[in-house]
Amino acid sequence: MHKDMARTSDYDARPMQSIHITDIEAAINYWRQISPSPDGVELCAPLRALATVYALMIYHHEDEVSTKGFPPKAYEAWLTWYEQTPDTPCIAICSTSQGDAYCKGCGRTFEEVQYWTEMSPAEKRSTWRRITLEQSAWRFNRYAERASENTLSRASAPEPATKEVAKVENRAG
Repeated sequence: MHKDMARTSDYDARPMQSIHITDIEAAINYWRQISPSPDGVELCAPLRALATVYALMIYHHEDEVSTKGFPPKAYEAWLTWYEQTPDTPCIAICSTSQGDAYCKGCGRTFEEVQYWTEMSPAEKRSTWRRITLEQSAWRFNRYAERASENTLSRASAPEPATKEVAKVENRAG
């Protein structure tokens, strides 16, 4: 068997995909910013969907929720937020190509670097969460300015609320 095929099958045996509560909170805050409540009470549909998931997580004392069975409207709202986040933590200083198990530049494992394009949004966010909590990669210290340049180029100001809300509500229809 070809060595890349073996890696793919090993990688496909990954654990269940989940979304952390901090990502739900960030998505809620994103929607609050682009679609503020007109009266302080009424919420747009994407925000209501995310708030329901968040409330259930709090009630059940859960800090992660599986993407399997995730309410479709809430997942769509979460994906809209996710699309506004930087895709990759890469700062173009990859030490995995030199044989390191973890990249000194971004903090990802060799497998995460290799299979990044195949990973789901939830898997990518899980990796982002781990490397952010660890704060050991150069992107968080020695080369922080390089990481901020990459982040600024991807994360632009949100579009007007009506366009984003209409896009999600039309899909949910």
